[in-house]
Amino acid sequence: VRLTGSGLGCPTWPTCTDDSLTTTRAMGFHGVIEFSNRMLTYVLCAAVGWAIIAARSQRPWRHSLTRLGWWQFWIVMGNAVLGGIVVLVGLNPYTVAAHFLLSTALITVGTVMWQRTREGDTAPRPLVGKAVQQLVWFLVVASVLLIAVGTVVTGAGPHAGDSKEVARIPIDWETVAKLHAVLAWIVVTLTFALWFVLKAVDAPRGPLHRTRDLFLILLGQGVIGYVQYFTHLPELLVGLHMLGSCLVWIGVMRVLLSLRERPEAVTGLPEQSAEAALTKA
Repeated sequence: VRLTGSGLGCPTWPTCTDDSLTTTRAMGFHGVIEFSNRMLTYVLCAAVGWAIIAARSQRPWRHSLTRLGWWQFWIVMGNAVLGGIVVLVGLNPYTVAAHFLLSTALITVGTVMWQRTREGDTAPRPLVGKAVQQLVWFLVVASVLLIAVGTVVTGAGPHAGDSKEVARIPIDWETVAKLHAVLAWIVVTLTFALWFVLKAVDAPRGPLHRTRDLFLILLGQGVIGYVQYFTHLPELLVGLHMLGSCLVWIGVMRVLLSLRERPEAVTGLPEQSAEAALTKA
């Protein structure tokens, strides 16, 4: 929507125009893009509904999975309303940034639910020491700042989301882009340091492999970021960079979630026997 300048392709909300719920021929290509984006909300609702039903159908019923599914549903609903507000306020850059960040929250809950389907409901058991856990939390905080500043770069940059005059965040986007790059290097450095520490302490393969995957994603994202900056932000590269932002955050979440395990409870066995059974499995 943003990169094709279709943000006001449907100039009102919840209808597309004052007289039509759907896009009209007069709205042209931009109307089709924006209206299609709105219709994807229903696709998301269907996917989330499927996840909720699947979680509710499990025997025994896992309350934690169902709650995660409902959290996704309410985030989708909230973001749909926020998307409408974005249109009604003429693509105010602060609301657009909030729209993206709320989408990132949906990715967060979706990633957690994906991980929890592969775990039991026992108390989490750490796989690494406190120092490593603290390092990962520094990585998480730095990544949050990186993504948040990235939305400011977009809000101040040339891709306003519509061909009409749209307000921008009143700061120099190149200056903020340099701050964004500094934060990116901090995240890369923390990721490499984490990988080095995990190797040194002979950590389990899960955290080690996920840290390696995150490092590779960051390298690819960095290359795209620098190329788009020096080629004056072509739309295709900006789109790839936005995709990369989502992949980076998923990678960070996967690293965080890999620091502990939740084995399924083994009933009818003493604790030591249960652990032995899990080890053999």
